[in-house]
Amino acid sequence: MASISTEKKTGRRKIQFTDANRKRQTVRLGKIPKRDAESIRIRVEALLAAQISKQPIDAETARWVAGLDDVLAERLANVGLLGRRDSVLLADFIDAYAESRTDLKPRTRIKFNATREYLVAFFGADHNIRDITAGHADDWRLFLLEKGLAENTVRKHAQIVKQFFTAAVRRKLIDCNPFEDLKSTVQANPERFHFVSRSDAEKILAKCPDAEWRLIFALSRFGGLRCPSEHLALTWDCIDWENERIRIPSQKTEHHAGHASRIIPIFPELRPHLDAMFDLAPEGTVYIINRYRDTNVNLRTQLIRIIEKAGLERWPKLFHNLRSTRETELAEEYPMHVICSWIGNSKAIAAKHYLQVTDEHFEKATQNPTQPVHDNGDSERQAQQQSPELSAFSDADNSGQLVTSVQVAEEGLEPPTRGL
Repeated sequence: MASISTEKKTGRRKIQFTDANRKRQTVRLGKIPKRDAESIRIRVEALLAAQISKQPIDAETARWVAGLDDVLAERLANVGLLGRRDSVLLADFIDAYAESRTDLKPRTRIKFNATREYLVAFFGADHNIRDITAGHADDWRLFLLEKGLAENTVRKHAQIVKQFFTAAVRRKLIDCNPFEDLKSTVQANPERFHFVSRSDAEKILAKCPDAEWRLIFALSRFGGLRCPSEHLALTWDCIDWENERIRIPSQKTEHHAGHASRIIPIFPELRPHLDAMFDLAPEGTVYIINRYRDTNVNLRTQLIRIIEKAGLERWPKLFHNLRSTRETELAEEYPMHVICSWIGNSKAIAAKHYLQVTDEHFEKATQNPTQPVHDNGDSERQAQQQSPELSAFSDADNSGQLVTSVQVAEEGLEPPTRGL
């Protein structure tokens, strides 16, 4: 079925066979011992027999295939005996992985590509991913820090590179993930918090170039929307004028069950801007935001210009801090489970990345005395009447020391055991 031939001048060996389509095929082996060539010939015949009979290959041949080096595996794939392996070259592997992720959103692909570029810049496009060690991963992290990237930015890139190499492990291209131990949890940085006061918000709204920009800013500052994804997803069908509610489609959370969208009130601060846009919208308009839908439009850059025109200094994390400001503001009036439902995050995330301590909190604390938990003895006496046994833990002498005054029955603290 398959035969070995050797070139007289070079000594290179090759295996020739006729495939299932009766086409003559050749697998070049190079200069290898005849015994090794014979072993490969036997496996080639086994692969060919399985292909012709349309049966799975035997266990021994499967183990042999799993242990093949990339060069021979590629040559066998070229003649149709094996499927093509994923490339283990860094750039090729990442590109193939990203292409296979048909679920990725456009902005996620942009982030994937940024991480890819940093990997290629450090390791090289043709670096074999099997040669990357945990030590190399540590060096790559230092490389990002030396380039001036912020700690949280480095951690975000670490999250993505872990995805790349976890996929390589699952595809059995590598045995373990060398980036596994890199820190990838984004940390809260209070120094980058900024509370956008209502007076500053009014100044910015006054400098917005049109009604659409005023609505974009209002939805961020007073609606707590993620910009730009949630702004651009809004359609006029999302507005429930009668019940004064807005359904917010959320691309970021739609992959979680029950979180494809959320409902927020039409806050009084939003109503005039929504009304203005509705009056300007041509009949049949689907999306609420239209002029700034182009992917080349950089809302962040435009917001910086508007802030400067308003005579204000730009703050860190422009749109995030607008959401953070709104959540902090709402926390003064509503229960946290309600606020998190409106903003679209969890209590833990809100506490870590959104809720701020403002100057107003300090001013309020210095002007209004805090009410003591027990301003008189009524509550304690009531508790003792309801449960006399607890009086031992609430009585105190004049020095503030606890005094044990509970009277213990003859049988002791525990009830008697019947039958003993």
